[in-house]
Amino acid sequence: MDGSGKQRPTMADVAERAGVSRALVSIVFRDQPGASPRTRDRVLRIADEIGYRPDSAARLLARGRSRTLGVMFTVHQPFHADLVEGIYPEAERLGYDVLLSATAQGRGEARAVEALLGHRCEAVILLGPDAQPADIDALGHRTVTVTVGRRVPHARVDSVHTAEGKGVRQAMEHLVELGHRRIVHIDGGRGPGSAERRRAYRAAMRRHGLEPELRVIPGDHTEQSGIETGRLLLSERDRGRPLPTAVLAGNDRCAMGLLMTLTQAGVDVPRDLSVVGYDDSHLSHLMPIGLTTVRQDAVLMSEYAVRFAVERLEGTAPEPREAVLDPKLTVRGTSGPPPEGVAAGNR
Repeated sequence: MDGSGKQRPTMADVAERAGVSRALVSIVFRDQPGASPRTRDRVLRIADEIGYRPDSAARLLARGRSRTLGVMFTVHQPFHADLVEGIYPEAERLGYDVLLSATAQGRGEARAVEALLGHRCEAVILLGPDAQPADIDALGHRTVTVTVGRRVPHARVDSVHTAEGKGVRQAMEHLVELGHRRIVHIDGGRGPGSAERRRAYRAAMRRHGLEPELRVIPGDHTEQSGIETGRLLLSERDRGRPLPTAVLAGNDRCAMGLLMTLTQAGVDVPRDLSVVGYDDSHLSHLMPIGLTTVRQDAVLMSEYAVRFAVERLEGTAPEPREAVLDPKLTVRGTSGPPPEGVAAGNR
C-alpha cells in the first residue's frame, strides 16, 4: 500500500488496462525484445497513468543481487552530509542504489550496520567509524567494507582518508608565518583522524621551537567540545592566564562551538585570537566569519569509496586498497596575525 492506504498498482493492473498479458508487460519493463513499439508505448503510458513502478529491488534479489551500497553515517556531522552527497552520483553512475543508516543517540554503529546488512546491501561504506579495529576487521570478513576518514591498519577493509599530518602541518605553517606562538590544539578524542592530527600538532610545535607553548586540550568532534574549551580559556583569562593567540580545533564543528563562545564573550576573531578548523564542511563558509580550515575533498573521497566497493564486488580488485588524498588549507576570515606586540614579546 502507499502512504494513503490505497493498494499500489501492480503489473497485472497494467496488463489488464493495456489488454495484453502480464508476461508482455514484464518484457516491456525488462526492455527485452518481443513487444512492438506501439505496444511498448501503450504499456508505458498506462503504467504512468495509474502510477505503476516496477519493483527493481525484488527483481534484483530474484537474480541474487541487490546492487545496493549501504552507507553508515552520523546524523549531526556536516562533513558526513557532504560525503553522502558525493556518494549518490557515483553509485548511480556505476549502476548501484544507496541505502543510508544513521548513528544517533541510542543507536550505535553496530545497530546501524546490521540494519544495512538486513536490507541485503552488498557492501557497506562506513563514514568516520568509531568502532574497535577488531570489529571493523570482522565486518570486513563478512562483507565488502570501506572506511572513509579513518585508516584501520591490518583490517580487511578498503580505506579512503586524507593525509592528516600534512593538513595539520599546512595549518601550523600558516599560523607560525602569521607570527603565532601560543597555539593550542583541541583534541578530537577518539574521532577519525584525531590521533594523527594530535601527533602532527605536537611535531609542528617542536619543529618550530615552540614546545614550551605546546598544549593539547581534551575534546571531541562536536560543537559542545568547542563551547567547553572556550569557557575554559575565558575562565583562565579571568584568573590571569593570557588567552592563546591561536587555536587549532579538532574539526569544523568544534571550531564553530569555540567561535560562538568567544564572540559572545566579546573576543574579536581573528584580532584577539585566530581559529582554524578541519574538514571544510559546507557549514564552514556559511558563518558570518568564514572559517579558516583544512579542506578534505568530500567528492573525491566519496568517489573513491564507491569505486573501491564496486570493484571489490565485481571482482576487478580482489584485495582491499587504501587511498590517501591530499588536504588543502583554505584561508578565510578567522585567522590573522596575533595581537600587536604578542609575537615579538614571546620570542
